[in-house]
Amino acid sequence: MLLPAPFPTAFTPGLDLAGGLLIGTSAVVLWLGIGRIAGISGVIGGLVQRAERDWRLAFISGLLLSGILARALGVAPDIHLQGSDALLVGAGLLVGVGTALGGGCTSGHGICGLSRASPRSITATMTFMAVAVLVVFLTRSYGGF
Repeated sequence: MLLPAPFPTAFTPGLDLAGGLLIGTSAVVLWLGIGRIAGISGVIGGLVQRAERDWRLAFISGLLLSGILARALGVAPDIHLQGSDALLVGAGLLVGVGTALGGGCTSGHGICGLSRASPRSITATMTFMAVAVLVVFLTRSYGGF
């Protein structure tokens, strides 16, 4: 039996549309501007490897500053993290391993790759969505995390 979500998600179509337009616009500007895909794991990975740091720092700074700006304007959603610190760190590490194995993350494959009809991105997106559904089902059914 599935447990209800502890924190229901609010339906905010205007803010959701605005956020989607900003994400799409940033991906298009990056692709048309310098020919790069807006995959966050790849952008951050390049920072670690010190490759083309200027645009990568600008992109990540924009991501962080947009969240701060949204919070200052009162349009950022309330975030409720569930689980222990150890669980969140472990989950983050698994996401990192998954993006390394899959050659990209949700933003790279799910947004940019799907819009280009990339077979590799379609496969990757189907895989991580199926795993996400399975993990949510298992954690809500058996809980304890």
